[in-house]
This record gives sequence, structure tokens and C-alpha cells, in this order.
Amino acid sequence: MATIAIVPTKHSRGVHSWLWDAMGDADVGDALDPDGGGPAFADKTVQIEAVAYGSATIVIQGSNDGTNWFTLTNPNNDDLSFTVGDQLEAILENPLYIRPSTSGGTGTDINVIISGRAILQLR
Repeated sequence: MATIAIVPTKHSRGVHSWLWDAMGDADVGDALDPDGGGPAFADKTVQIEAVAYGSATIVIQGSNDGTNWFTLTNPNNDDLSFTVGDQLEAILENPLYIRPSTSGGTGTDINVIISGRAILQLR
């Protein structure tokens, strides 16, 4: 089990993404937290890119205390839990902390990208 670092990217004013690259078996991603801007981006989408799924399950988790983690959902109230190929889903909740987590599988190699759009303050 490894903790995978976040690679942040600013695309334009108010549009960012965060990458957890090459997640393996039973890995967890560093949490996207308030210091990283996570909650400021209310509209978020997760993309799962499976280089090798290896029968793993990957879930997108959220927390408001950074200790107790819960599986987040899409707007249809379906869990953000993936067991097959490449997928793209909107994230319904906007907790203080978000991270991906894998379980099971062997030879897993999954990239997780969360993109976010902030509400821009016009002055």
C-alpha cells in the first residue's frame, strides 16, 4: 500500500485539475484539501484511466475532518466506485477533503484525474 501524491495543474482562471498517477493495488491518494483549493471548486468531475485494472476497485472518497472517509456519489446518487475501464463521472458532494482509494486486484495501474471549476467572484 502506497500513498500517491497529487499533481495539480492550473488550466485557466478558475479551472484546475489534480492527478493521482499510476495508483496500484491497495493504494490511497493524498487528500485534495482546502489548502489545495478542493472545496473552492464546487463543480468537479472525476476521470478514471485504467492502464491495467487488474480486477481492482477504485472509489472516490470524501471527508470533512480528514479522518473519517465516505464514498462519494454522482448526481444519480450512485457510488463513485469503479471496477471496469475508463470512465467519467460528475461528483455530487463538495467535502473539505477528497481522495481516490484502490482495493483488491493485482497488477493495477490506474490514473485518477479530478477537474474542478470555481465560481469566479466578479468585482
